[in-house]
Amino acid sequence: MNLPNKITIFRMAMVVVIWLAMLFPYSSLGIEVPYIFGEVNLVYFIVFWLFVVASFSDFLDGHIARKYNLVTNFGKFMDPIADKLLVDGLLIILLVPSITPADASIQMAIPVIATLIMIARDLIVDVIRLIAASQNRILAANIFGKIKTVLQMVAIPLVLLNDWPFVLFDGEVNIALIVVYLATLASLLSGIIYVYQNRDVLREPNKHERK
Repeated sequence: MNLPNKITIFRMAMVVVIWLAMLFPYSSLGIEVPYIFGEVNLVYFIVFWLFVVASFSDFLDGHIARKYNLVTNFGKFMDPIADKLLVDGLLIILLVPSITPADASIQMAIPVIATLIMIARDLIVDVIRLIAASQNRILAANIFGKIKTVLQMVAIPLVLLNDWPFVLFDGEVNIALIVVYLATLASLLSGIIYVYQNRDVLREPNKHERK
Protein backbone atom coordinates (compact mmCIF):
# COMPACT_ATOMS: atom_id res chain seq x y z
CA MET A 1 0.00 0.00 0.00
CA ASN A 2 1.50 3.32 -1.06
CA LEU A 3 1.73 6.51 0.99
CA PRO A 4 -1.33 8.33 -0.45
CA ASN A 5 -3.53 5.33 0.35
CA LYS A 6 -2.14 5.18 3.89
CA ILE A 7 -3.01 8.86 4.31
CA THR A 8 -6.54 8.15 3.06
CA ILE A 9 -6.93 5.35 5.61
CA PHE A 10 -5.61 7.74 8.26
CA ARG A 11 -8.34 10.22 7.26
CA MET A 12 -10.98 7.50 7.57
CA ALA A 13 -9.72 6.78 11.08
CA MET A 14 -9.88 10.51 11.85
CA VAL A 15 -13.51 10.54 10.71
CA VAL A 16 -14.34 7.77 13.19
CA VAL A 17 -12.60 9.66 16.01
CA ILE A 18 -14.48 12.86 15.10
CA TRP A 19 -17.83 11.07 15.06
CA LEU A 20 -17.15 9.41 18.41
CA ALA A 21 -16.07 12.70 19.98
CA MET A 22 -19.17 14.52 18.70
CA LEU A 23 -21.70 11.77 19.46
CA PHE A 24 -20.38 10.57 22.81
CA PRO A 25 -23.16 10.82 25.49
CA TYR A 26 -21.40 13.30 27.76
CA SER A 27 -24.53 14.60 29.48
CA SER A 28 -25.95 11.10 30.01
CA LEU A 29 -22.78 10.14 31.85
CA GLY A 30 -22.78 13.31 33.90
CA ILE A 31 -19.73 14.76 32.15
CA GLU A 32 -19.79 18.54 32.01
CA VAL A 33 -17.92 19.82 28.96
CA PRO A 34 -16.27 23.17 29.69
CA TYR A 35 -16.14 26.21 27.42
CA ILE A 36 -12.93 27.96 26.49
CA PHE A 37 -12.52 31.56 25.33
CA GLY A 38 -15.99 32.03 26.82
CA GLU A 39 -17.69 30.76 23.66
CA VAL A 40 -16.11 27.51 22.42
CA ASN A 41 -17.12 24.07 23.65
CA LEU A 42 -13.91 22.16 24.47
CA VAL A 43 -14.98 19.05 22.53
CA TYR A 44 -15.86 21.18 19.51
CA PHE A 45 -12.48 22.88 19.80
CA ILE A 46 -10.70 19.51 19.74
CA VAL A 47 -12.83 18.38 16.78
CA PHE A 48 -11.96 21.65 15.03
CA TRP A 49 -8.27 20.68 15.03
CA LEU A 50 -9.04 17.10 14.05
CA PHE A 51 -11.04 18.44 11.10
CA VAL A 52 -8.17 20.74 10.07
CA VAL A 53 -5.73 17.82 10.11
CA ALA A 54 -8.14 15.54 8.22
CA SER A 55 -8.81 18.24 5.61
CA PHE A 56 -5.10 18.82 5.09
CA SER A 57 -4.57 15.08 4.66
CA ASP A 58 -7.09 15.22 1.80
CA PHE A 59 -4.95 17.78 0.01
CA LEU A 60 -1.75 15.92 0.89
CA ASP A 61 -2.68 12.47 -0.41
CA GLY A 62 -3.98 13.87 -3.68
CA HIS A 63 -0.88 16.02 -4.18
CA ILE A 64 1.50 13.11 -3.51
CA ALA A 65 -0.48 10.72 -5.70
CA ARG A 66 -0.44 13.08 -8.67
CA LYS A 67 3.15 14.28 -8.25
CA TYR A 68 4.68 10.82 -7.94
CA ASN A 69 2.19 8.99 -10.18
CA LEU A 70 0.84 6.89 -7.30
CA VAL A 71 -2.83 7.03 -8.33
CA THR A 72 -4.54 3.69 -7.63
CA ASN A 73 -8.04 2.29 -7.97
CA PHE A 74 -8.17 1.99 -4.18
CA GLY A 75 -7.41 5.69 -3.85
CA LYS A 76 -9.96 6.65 -6.51
CA PHE A 77 -12.61 4.68 -4.62
CA MET A 78 -11.76 5.45 -0.99
CA ASP A 79 -10.65 9.09 -1.23
CA PRO A 80 -14.07 10.55 -2.19
CA ILE A 81 -15.78 8.28 0.37
CA ALA A 82 -13.49 9.59 3.11
CA ASP A 83 -14.21 13.17 2.00
CA LYS A 84 -17.98 12.66 2.05
CA LEU A 85 -17.92 10.97 5.45
CA LEU A 86 -15.83 13.79 6.86
CA VAL A 87 -17.80 16.75 5.48
CA ASP A 88 -21.32 15.37 5.16
CA GLY A 89 -21.02 13.54 8.47
CA LEU A 90 -20.23 16.78 10.30
CA LEU A 91 -22.94 18.66 8.41
CA ILE A 92 -25.46 16.17 9.79
CA ILE A 93 -24.04 16.09 13.31
CA LEU A 94 -23.93 19.90 13.47
CA LEU A 95 -27.67 20.04 12.83
CA VAL A 96 -27.96 19.45 16.58
CA PRO A 97 -27.24 22.69 18.45
CA SER A 98 -24.88 21.19 21.00
CA ILE A 99 -23.39 18.16 22.69
CA THR A 100 -25.57 18.76 25.74
CA PRO A 101 -29.21 19.98 25.67
CA ALA A 102 -28.44 22.61 28.32
CA ASP A 103 -26.08 24.31 25.86
CA ALA A 104 -28.62 24.52 23.02
CA SER A 105 -28.92 28.29 23.38
CA ILE A 106 -25.13 28.73 23.42
CA GLN A 107 -23.74 26.56 20.60
CA MET A 108 -24.84 27.43 17.07
CA ALA A 109 -26.03 24.82 14.60
CA ILE A 110 -26.08 24.50 10.83
CA PRO A 111 -29.56 25.21 9.35
CA VAL A 112 -31.39 22.12 8.13
CA ILE A 113 -32.01 23.57 4.66
CA ALA A 114 -28.29 24.20 4.18
CA THR A 115 -27.40 20.62 5.09
CA LEU A 116 -30.13 19.18 2.87
CA ILE A 117 -29.02 21.20 -0.16
CA MET A 118 -25.33 20.42 0.24
CA ILE A 119 -25.83 16.69 0.78
CA ALA A 120 -28.44 16.41 -1.99
CA ARG A 121 -26.05 18.15 -4.38
CA ASP A 122 -23.28 15.68 -3.56
CA LEU A 123 -25.59 12.69 -4.04
CA ILE A 124 -26.79 13.93 -7.44
CA VAL A 125 -23.25 14.68 -8.64
CA ASP A 126 -22.01 11.27 -7.43
CA VAL A 127 -24.82 9.48 -9.28
CA ILE A 128 -23.97 11.32 -12.51
CA ARG A 129 -20.30 10.42 -12.08
CA LEU A 130 -21.18 6.76 -11.56
CA ILE A 131 -23.29 6.75 -14.71
CA ALA A 132 -20.46 8.46 -16.60
CA ALA A 133 -17.97 5.90 -15.27
CA SER A 134 -20.17 3.11 -16.61
CA GLN A 135 -19.81 4.84 -19.99
CA ASN A 136 -16.02 5.02 -19.58
CA ARG A 137 -16.13 8.78 -19.12
CA ILE A 138 -14.42 10.95 -16.50
CA LEU A 139 -16.21 14.17 -15.58
CA ALA A 140 -14.24 17.14 -14.33
CA ALA A 141 -15.43 19.30 -11.44
CA ASN A 142 -16.52 22.84 -12.25
CA ILE A 143 -15.15 25.96 -10.58
CA PHE A 144 -18.27 26.36 -8.45
CA GLY A 145 -17.69 22.88 -7.03
CA LYS A 146 -14.19 23.89 -5.96
CA ILE A 147 -15.52 27.12 -4.46
CA LYS A 148 -18.17 25.10 -2.63
CA THR A 149 -15.51 22.83 -1.16
CA VAL A 150 -13.39 25.76 0.02
CA LEU A 151 -16.40 27.46 1.62
CA GLN A 152 -17.41 24.23 3.36
CA MET A 153 -13.88 23.85 4.71
CA VAL A 154 -14.19 27.34 6.17
CA ALA A 155 -17.81 27.13 7.32
CA ILE A 156 -17.54 23.90 9.31
CA PRO A 157 -14.57 25.08 11.44
CA LEU A 158 -16.34 28.41 12.09
CA VAL A 159 -19.45 26.56 13.28
CA LEU A 160 -17.33 24.28 15.47
CA LEU A 161 -15.73 27.38 16.99
CA ASN A 162 -19.18 28.91 17.53
CA ASP A 163 -18.27 31.89 15.32
CA TRP A 164 -15.23 32.63 17.47
CA PRO A 165 -13.34 35.00 17.32
CA PHE A 166 -15.80 37.07 15.25
CA VAL A 167 -18.46 36.85 17.95
CA LEU A 168 -16.16 38.84 20.24
CA PHE A 169 -16.24 41.87 17.95
CA ASP A 170 -19.82 42.02 16.76
CA GLY A 171 -22.39 39.65 18.17
CA GLU A 172 -25.05 40.97 15.78
CA VAL A 173 -23.43 39.52 12.65
CA ASN A 174 -22.88 35.75 12.56
CA ILE A 175 -19.95 35.28 10.17
CA ALA A 176 -20.10 31.48 10.43
CA LEU A 177 -23.74 31.44 9.36
CA ILE A 178 -22.99 33.76 6.44
CA VAL A 179 -20.24 31.42 5.22
CA VAL A 180 -22.57 28.43 5.65
CA TYR A 181 -25.14 30.08 3.38
CA LEU A 182 -22.44 31.04 0.87
CA ALA A 183 -21.31 27.39 0.80
CA THR A 184 -24.94 26.36 0.32
CA LEU A 185 -25.38 28.80 -2.57
CA ALA A 186 -22.13 27.63 -4.21
CA SER A 187 -23.24 24.03 -3.72
CA LEU A 188 -26.61 24.70 -5.35
CA LEU A 189 -25.10 26.57 -8.29
CA SER A 190 -22.37 24.00 -8.84
CA GLY A 191 -24.94 21.20 -8.80
CA ILE A 192 -27.21 22.90 -11.32
CA ILE A 193 -24.30 23.75 -13.63
CA TYR A 194 -22.85 20.25 -13.27
CA VAL A 195 -26.15 18.60 -14.22
CA TYR A 196 -26.61 20.97 -17.17
CA GLN A 197 -23.06 20.53 -18.49
CA ASN A 198 -23.27 16.74 -18.26
CA ARG A 199 -26.93 16.26 -19.18
CA ASP A 200 -25.90 14.07 -22.11
CA VAL A 201 -24.72 11.46 -19.60
CA LEU A 202 -28.34 10.94 -18.56
CA ARG A 203 -29.58 10.71 -22.14
CA GLU A 204 -30.44 7.24 -23.39
CA PRO A 205 -28.38 6.30 -26.49
CA ASN A 206 -30.40 5.90 -29.68
CA LYS A 207 -30.35 2.73 -31.74
CA HIS A 208 -27.57 4.00 -34.01
CA GLU A 209 -25.34 4.84 -31.01
CA ARG A 210 -25.94 1.43 -29.42
CA LYS A 211 -24.58 -0.25 -32.52
